[in-house]
Amino acid sequence: MFHTYYFYIALLPSIILHEVSHGWVANFFGDPTAKNAKRLSLNPVRHIDPFGTVLLPALLIALHFPPFGYAKPVPVNTSRLRKPRQQSLYVSLAGPFVNIVLSAIGLILCDLAGTHVSGGYIYYHNSILFDVGYALGVSNLLLAAFNLLPIPPLDGSAVIERFVPNKHLGTYYHWRARGLPLVLGFVILSEYVFNFGSNAFGDLQNWWLSLLR
Repeated sequence: MFHTYYFYIALLPSIILHEVSHGWVANFFGDPTAKNAKRLSLNPVRHIDPFGTVLLPALLIALHFPPFGYAKPVPVNTSRLRKPRQQSLYVSLAGPFVNIVLSAIGLILCDLAGTHVSGGYIYYHNSILFDVGYALGVSNLLLAAFNLLPIPPLDGSAVIERFVPNKHLGTYYHWRARGLPLVLGFVILSEYVFNFGSNAFGDLQNWWLSLLR
C-alpha cells in the first residue's frame, strides 16, 4: 500500500534540483549570480524555504490537494545573460525539464519493480521500489505541469515574457516577483470553486500509470 510520506521524500530533492537547474543554466549563459550566492549547491539548507518547502506541501496534502511546493528561488539576473530575451526562456524552462526527467526516472524504477497494470489493478514484485518510483514520478509530473502554467511567477510565464516590450520588462519583473498570492488563489479556486485541481491531478496520475502498461 502506498504511503503518503514517500511524496515528502521525493518532493524535497526534486524541488531543490528544479531550482538548482535554473541557476546552472543561467550560469552557463553568462549569469553567475546564483553561483556567486552559492546556490548551485545540492545542500538542502541553502534552498529550503520554511513555508514553500515544508509547510505548504504538508498543508496541501492534509487538505487532500495534489502535493507541491517550492524552494527558496535561485537568484537570476537576466540582464547578465548573453542574449537575455532568448536565454531567459531557457533558464525558466530548465526547472520543469528536470522534473520531467525525474518523472521518467520514476517510471524506470517502477518498471524495475516488476510493475504492470491489468484490469485497473497495479501489480508489482518490489513494493518499496514501486513506492519510491511512483512518488518520484507522479510528484515530478505534477511539479512540471504546475510550473508550466503561464501564471507569474511560475516558469510557464516566461512564454508571456517573450511578448512583453523591452520598455515594460522592468515593471513586468516587479510584478512577476510578487505573483505568488495569485498562484495560491488559482490553486484554491481550481479546487474548491471549479473542482478542477484534484481532477487534473487524477488525470495526470492515470496518464502516468498508463505508461507502465
